[in-house]
Amino acid sequence: MPDNEVQTIRDFILYQYAKIIAKSALKHKDGVQAKKASYGFIKKTFRQLRDNEKKWSDILREDWQLVNSEKKCIYCGSTENLSQEHIVPKTLLVNERCPHCDHIQGIHNLIWACESCNSAKGQKGLYTFFCQQHQGTKHPSDFLPPLLEKKYLKIIYLCHQCAGTLNNPLTNRDVCEIDSVVKNFATKKHLN
Repeated sequence: MPDNEVQTIRDFILYQYAKIIAKSALKHKDGVQAKKASYGFIKKTFRQLRDNEKKWSDILREDWQLVNSEKKCIYCGSTENLSQEHIVPKTLLVNERCPHCDHIQGIHNLIWACESCNSAKGQKGLYTFFCQQHQGTKHPSDFLPPLLEKKYLKIIYLCHQCAGTLNNPLTNRDVCEIDSVVKNFATKKHLN
């Protein structure tokens, strides 16, 4: 659950990104440890991101990290039956530009996944999928691979921006709320 200052979808995305920065900069093994040991750092970083005093890195950085990483399933670590997987479903249809959007259709949205994980994820948002895969784990999103989560947050931010939902207020303060644009638009076959 995010800090009380996190009020909108945009805030939640930036808060999640601030946790990734804390994990990396302060060498925490996961988000749980980062929140316990470096809550002040996360809160300060979130405020800087929210107030445009700090910017997140260009997504090309994560694309290069993916290219240079070991070729294995980002979800389970398997090296068998790999294919490129769209983190945000490529069928997302917020508007008429989505089928041609480089953020959705291009390398920014691709990672390696095994056939089993790719099939299990299907049209789900990343947080929804990860929480379903790790039921019974407290805050399973705190254990997402940072490369995967960074790519997802940057792309989903742009999808919410296109959908006009970045400033929507949070309703249940659960990380799966970030996936709302996927849930609301991924299965639509045409625009209304």
